[in-house]
Amino acid sequence: MASPASTGLTYADLERTPDDGNRYELIDGELFVTPPPDLSHGRGALVLAAALLAYEREHGGRAQAAPTGVFFDQGSHVEPDVLYSRQENLDRWRRDQRYVDGAPDLVVEISSPSTRRRDLTLKRALYERHGVEEYWFVDRDEQSVLIHRLRGDSYGEPERVGRGQTAVSGAAPGFQIAADQLFDR
Repeated sequence: MASPASTGLTYADLERTPDDGNRYELIDGELFVTPPPDLSHGRGALVLAAALLAYEREHGGRAQAAPTGVFFDQGSHVEPDVLYSRQENLDRWRRDQRYVDGAPDLVVEISSPSTRRRDLTLKRALYERHGVEEYWFVDRDEQSVLIHRLRGDSYGEPERVGRGQTAVSGAAPGFQIAADQLFDR
């Protein structure tokens, strides 16, 4: 998929943006502004982040929920809903920075009407191109989780995990969560 025509914006431009409660992301130099998500979205992110935090305490690494930026290059800085890096990749998490510098091992986006298309196209391509080992898209409309696993330099066909099934991570070995937990009742 071709990248959109860049406006030429950089992370330095993003840093000058006032904090108004919206999420500001750059993908290939293009600015995207997203309003705060709804409560159901936040609940799914909280449940997943809590499960990854428990996993972190047992296995090491680092789990984080939004708003946490990921810096890929000067023109690409995004804020995934949830992310995780294994212990051996924690050099990307420097306390003196406001973002993760490079690809986390696992990135999760939870669908919202305003971001769904971008999450499934531009962000998926960004994560793939920058070597995010595993990208989960929690699809609240379809009540499923699409798990994209990097094979070589591309994701290929995602695994779909629906209600009554368990999502299992390869990027965080041993981590699993019942898909039902990620959707509001």
